[in-house]
Amino acid sequence: MPMGLYLNRIKPWVSVICTSFNQQAYVEQALQSVIEQDYPNVELIVIDNGSTDGSADRIAAFMQHHPSIQFIRNPVNVGLNRAFNQGLALAGGRYVIDLSADDVLLPSRIRKQVNFFEELAGPYAVVFSNATYIDPTGRDLGTHYAVDANGNALSAIPSGNVFRPILESYFICTPTMMMRRDVLNELGGYDETLAYEDFDFWVRSARLYQYAYLDEVLTLKRQCPGSLSAQVVLPDNTLLQSTLAVCYKAYDRCTTPDEYGALAKRIRTFIRKAFYAEQFDLALKFGDLLRHIERPGFNSTLILGLSRFHLPVNKIYQQYLKFYPVGQSAKLV
Repeated sequence: MPMGLYLNRIKPWVSVICTSFNQQAYVEQALQSVIEQDYPNVELIVIDNGSTDGSADRIAAFMQHHPSIQFIRNPVNVGLNRAFNQGLALAGGRYVIDLSADDVLLPSRIRKQVNFFEELAGPYAVVFSNATYIDPTGRDLGTHYAVDANGNALSAIPSGNVFRPILESYFICTPTMMMRRDVLNELGGYDETLAYEDFDFWVRSARLYQYAYLDEVLTLKRQCPGSLSAQVVLPDNTLLQSTLAVCYKAYDRCTTPDEYGALAKRIRTFIRKAFYAEQFDLALKFGDLLRHIERPGFNSTLILGLSRFHLPVNKIYQQYLKFYPVGQSAKLV
């Protein structure tokens, strides 16, 4: 159906941008979860980002039954952020969902988030929700926010002005977000110079706009080996360099002592992560940024000092993680 302006006012269209890279085992389920939404005005844009495992062929076969899907088939991997921006350039919906090809939307997600968005008053850019984590086989691993018997989050989830909370900790489950397309366009989409998208998008958008939490599990988030959060401990990962760039963006946007304090806490965490990943020069760069905010404490000073000796700590750290796996707080951001 054409997305005329009138129809978009009556029942807003939603653009689901699904990016896929070597996820042939899951991509059909992800696409089917969009098709099975109980909300009528949904367009699906799929970008295969140079997969070598047959994912693109699975998508093409799926499209035989759903020809309205828009499909971009990249011959090589152009990076997650650029691939998403390719889809964003085609999107016509008022709202956008960034869907990884191994995640699943529950059938009522789009309807409930659109209805919630439309009831909000004020400069809201994002509606986000709770999620259930699943393993590669689909087994339930628990929820992002702990819930009571009725499925409601046990703790208060930040809403409204969330700039300081997003500096403090990883609290938004990224694939649960529904975003306003005009805000994404205003920001120039995702930053294609970075290795990942969420922390940067939060920093840039939360300074200008508000976020709202819808207290329901509406997404299944798959935990797979080789995910970004697992790669952050590897010596050759590019994620930490991207995080340093985003921390500088955040520093330029902080306006209150509480915000600078929250950023300092984040920087201290990434001094440790860079050290454990044996990216010692990067740890020192995080330390330089920290000194713009505060004098490093004992622990940070110790790690920064040890970074100058280039100690072989990564293998020991990875062995430690096998015996003492970290929780949600050790995710990428």
